[in-house]
Amino acid sequence: MRNFKPTLQNRAFWLTRWRLTVLYASTMGIILTASAIGFYIAMVQDHRREIDHRLETVASTLHDSLEPSLDQPGQLTPVVWQLLPSLCSPTQDCSQPIPDRHVLSLMHQEGYYLRLLNLSGEVLAIAGVPPKQVIQPLEAGLHTLNKADGTSYRQMSLLLKNNAGISWGYLQVGSSLQLLDRHLSWVQWALVGGLPLALVLVWGASWWVAGVAIRPAYQAYRQIEQFTADAAHELRTPLAAIRISAESVSSAYQITESEARDVLQVISRQSQRLTALVNDLLILSRLNQHSDSLQTTLVSLPDLVSDIEEELSSLALSKKIQLATLPPDPQKLTVRGNEEQLYRLVLNVVSNALKYTPEGGKVILQLLSRDRYALIQVKDTGIGIAPQDQGKIFDRFYRVNSDRSRHTGGSGLGLAIAQAITHAHGGNILIRSELGKGSCFTIQLPLI
Repeated sequence: MRNFKPTLQNRAFWLTRWRLTVLYASTMGIILTASAIGFYIAMVQDHRREIDHRLETVASTLHDSLEPSLDQPGQLTPVVWQLLPSLCSPTQDCSQPIPDRHVLSLMHQEGYYLRLLNLSGEVLAIAGVPPKQVIQPLEAGLHTLNKADGTSYRQMSLLLKNNAGISWGYLQVGSSLQLLDRHLSWVQWALVGGLPLALVLVWGASWWVAGVAIRPAYQAYRQIEQFTADAAHELRTPLAAIRISAESVSSAYQITESEARDVLQVISRQSQRLTALVNDLLILSRLNQHSDSLQTTLVSLPDLVSDIEEELSSLALSKKIQLATLPPDPQKLTVRGNEEQLYRLVLNVVSNALKYTPEGGKVILQLLSRDRYALIQVKDTGIGIAPQDQGKIFDRFYRVNSDRSRHTGGSGLGLAIAQAITHAHGGNILIRSELGKGSCFTIQLPLI
């Protein structure tokens, strides 16, 4: 996590991140393991169903083809040899292909075989390479054979009858499961080897996801921590001035009326500073908590800007700064919002421009409309803002130049309040500035 260092202050965040990682990884591990087991079971069942289906299909087809050509029980007629030219007697070596004989397509596949048995269970003819073990004829249906060497077979047995309906013998069609077992063994090794790797990847992904999930909480914690430090710093200066003034009076043996008046003025001035700071903090708190319950009316922006120009004209005149308003767009620039807060919004931005514009400079206000938004632009020829500071000037208590800001007054909350008011009205505030040449603040508010 960026800027997230394991210190005593944020150990709880690391512990929370570890817990989230364990929770995510455990959950995904269980899901992956269950999915792997389910996949393996489903694949085994699917392959076995496919083998059974093939055996049933071939056995049924041969059964229907052979029965009309059967005569005496346990005796093969020439017609049977013609229908199944790939048959050979048990005494022959059926593992070698027989020249000039047609081989059943199923028998081309490795592991498949066919057997014809009499009613006593004696093998009359075979095709392919069957296992040595023979299922008893009375056990008709699908069966699984397990040899001593570990090889398994799947076999279908059907009763054969001749034309007179007399039982003739048995047809057995089977397949070795060796290829299937080999394939399943490979899948098992793939799952056993791949699952730990997947769990390692899941652990790494869980660590990253936990970091992403906890980052907003950590950033909020850092903001509260920074806010507490900044607020304490801002409150310390006026409180120290009040304390020193009070101590100077209490420690003095005698004090003149003029000295008492000076002390009271210091206390009054610092008390006003504290009051303004507390009021600004209350405004920010209310904007963040109750932005949806604003008392709104229709506000004419030209009238609002004109009132602000009139209020700040004396301040601009005292600083020898030219404050002017350019003619607005002919379109009716009216927005819906809280007039008192919108007034404070523009007032804060213009006051900030006047504060950082030297004597002989200019502050120009202009009203525009663009894409269903009203734009209030405040341009100045002041000191400008460095690019690395432009993303921070709306932070609470942030000052580009702390010494200069404290000399000119203010708590560093003016632009933070302006941004909060803008967002509460569904708008935005942007800045374009160049160091040493001035700045341009653009307030965007949705038109009605």
